[in-house]
Amino acid sequence: MDHTQQAMARLTSAGVGCVALTWVDNAGITRVKTVPTARLKDAVRNGVGMSPVFDVYLVDDSMTESPAVGGPDGDLRLVPDLDRLTTLAAQPGWAWAPVDRFQASRAPYPGCQRSFARRQAEAAFEEFGIELLMGFETEWVVDAGARGSGPAYGMARVVELSDYLRELTEALGAQGVAPLQVHPEYAVGQFEVSVAAAGPVAAADLAVLVRETVRGVSARHGLPASFAPMAGAGAEGLEGLGNGRHLHLSPWRDGKNLCRGGDGPFSMTAECEAFLGGVFRELPALLALGAPSPASYLRLRPSRWAGAHHCWGLENREAALRFVAGSPDDLGGANAEVKSFDGAANPYLVVGGVIAAGLAGLREGLTLPPPVSGDPTGRPGLRRLPAELPAAIEHLAESAVLREAMGEELLGAVLAVRRAEVELFASATPEELVEATRDRY
Repeated sequence: MDHTQQAMARLTSAGVGCVALTWVDNAGITRVKTVPTARLKDAVRNGVGMSPVFDVYLVDDSMTESPAVGGPDGDLRLVPDLDRLTTLAAQPGWAWAPVDRFQASRAPYPGCQRSFARRQAEAAFEEFGIELLMGFETEWVVDAGARGSGPAYGMARVVELSDYLRELTEALGAQGVAPLQVHPEYAVGQFEVSVAAAGPVAAADLAVLVRETVRGVSARHGLPASFAPMAGAGAEGLEGLGNGRHLHLSPWRDGKNLCRGGDGPFSMTAECEAFLGGVFRELPALLALGAPSPASYLRLRPSRWAGAHHCWGLENREAALRFVAGSPDDLGGANAEVKSFDGAANPYLVVGGVIAAGLAGLREGLTLPPPVSGDPTGRPGLRRLPAELPAAIEHLAESAVLREAMGEELLGAVLAVRRAEVELFASATPEELVEATRDRY
């Protein structure tokens, strides 16, 4: 019995009748084709057809076009990754697998975001012997009515929604996902879950799986969940803090965490500093991948722990790049966190872009500027990251590092979607922008 037949037998014995095959488009929407379990072998062998035009879909399901993509012509094949096949605990009778996208000839498709992330991870190992561990924090808001309205980070919120949070934790565990923390956040009805670190592609896969698990458990409890950068219409109130999806990362070689044991800042090795130096340099361009919606910039404001300033620091939650030194007895605990990213982002684009930036830093032997402590707001010489999406788009368009790594077809589609969404919401008020995007991601 081959690998596919074993997977099908396992699903059948678990009562799974349908498999959701997902990819994430350039607007950050998780799209899907589903197949009956009995057709999974055919999906693996021949792929499932879909149009390339999804690469230029916008958040409202309208379409734009790029130099390489647009219109009704063409066909791609979605090929599920059975190594990531998961029976869904919150959707009885269903399983999930992410897909790689190929051309109809089965040649690689240059617009595949998951393949882009894999190429960058492979380049890190082949060129420098470095493996990246990465993990996303997922934040969301549920419309809990009178429930979940206790103090920020308060135990009262856990008590009020204890069954919901317990079932979410159990569902993640049943799917083989190791949750590290599940806790209430600052805003009313807001929660966060973080999971164990994994390789870059696996981390992006987990970001998708965790989100859909939260969505599934929330639906079963009658709690609509929003993962949007801004879920409340009051851009200046507590509900205006927004949902982040921060990225944690650490470079490793031969089982050694390069974030510690060196002579660089806070004991990071020279290679770690060079990698983070590359990420730091490209942050204005990376913002167009990690904070990709016009609504992202309602969240990305100073003094809100959103990472609005182009600075870094030790355990500084206001800096865009936060370094976590970890405890002396936890060798794996040292890592860096990019705080500026949010839930509108395609996680595959994020991990691929961050690795590409870090590799450029390694090649050039970059160093980090002096770290910043405290709130950088108003300090002379400290620049903000782009405060609006058009500025981030231009940084991305001008980044030689990301252009080379992404290739013209993928970059062109991303830029087309970003510019079209700027135009789409050009006349929208903050309240209208939040309303239009709140339930899309």
